Amino acid sequence: GAVMPETVPAMPGPVPRQDSRPSSVHHKRDVVAHDETAAQNSPRLEVDLQSLAARGFITPTAKRSLTHDQFRVVKRHLIRNATGQSVVPIERGNLIMITSATAGEGKSFSAINLAMSIASELDHTVLLVDADVARPTVLRTLAPETATASAKGLLDLLEGQCELADVLLRTNVDKLTVLPSGAYRPHATELLASEAMRHLLEQVANRYRDRVVIFDSPPLLMTTEAQVLATQMGQVVLVVS
Repeated sequence: GAVMPETVPAMPGPVPRQDSRPSSVHHKRDVVAHDETAAQNSPRLEVDLQSLAARGFITPTAKRSLTHDQFRVVKRHLIRNATGQSVVPIERGNLIMITSATAGEGKSFSAINLAMSIASELDHTVLLVDADVARPTVLRTLAPETATASAKGLLDLLEGQCELADVLLRTNVDKLTVLPSGAYRPHATELLASEAMRHLLEQVANRYRDRVVIFDSPPLLMTTEAQVLATQMGQVVLVVS
């Protein structure tokens, strides 16, 4: 299995709120208050396609490879489940979590490649969420020269410090949008288990039917965040080295 670097320096936190206790995150505020078309004015993430291809990732311009073919097989089953074509309908089938038992088994490699592969579909768009909140790697992998550790993202959104449109990053890959993890908090697990997260997932899953949402999750045996995320996903892919 391909191994992705899992160690990332701790990301600085945002300006503290008056009440940053875990109990304060269970608000009913609409975290998708503004239509996501507002994200057109958000910063653009320039994915380093040449660097990705050199490291074995799928890119829109790379030549067909064994990796391309392998992920075509994997995504076909996932898309069928995501679009309600499975024998038994799957609730929130378009929410797909990619995880592994431990670090270094290639889950981030698989999450990014799966997102790239689905982005090549004519009928689907992809939102790649870096939900590995303790050790985020998506931005550093996609754009190592321009990624910033201070980028706001999922955790900032769940704390009510921004709107979804503020943290979505358009990319130079057609149909691919990225949602960074945001600065780590000691109560990240509580944030992922909060009512705000449930509401966010409900809206993301139902608002855009052509969208597949890929979550790069923490390893299952190393943190509690992955176990919390798994209870809210429609599909879970376990990557084994």
